[in-house]
Amino acid sequence: MDYDRELDTRGLLCPLPILKAKKALAEMVTGEVLKVVSTDPHSPRDFQAFARQTGNELVGQSTEGADFVHLLRRR
Repeated sequence: MDYDRELDTRGLLCPLPILKAKKALAEMVTGEVLKVVSTDPHSPRDFQAFARQTGNELVGQSTEGADFVHLLRRR
C-alpha cells in the first residue's frame, strides 16, 4: 500500500510509538496514510486500540522480520 509519511519507532516501547504516531498524524491532512515501523511486540494491539479510540483508520498491519508495520489513514 502507498503511504504519505513514514515513522520509524524501532527500539521504542509503549507509549512512545503511539505518542509519536499521534503527533505525526496531527501534522497530516485527512486521507493521508502514515506508515509506522516498530519493534515493540505489543504494538499491534496498541495500534488497534489507538485507531478505535481516535477514529483514525488502521488500514493494515504486517510483520517484516523483527519489525511490525502499521498503516494508519488520517481521519
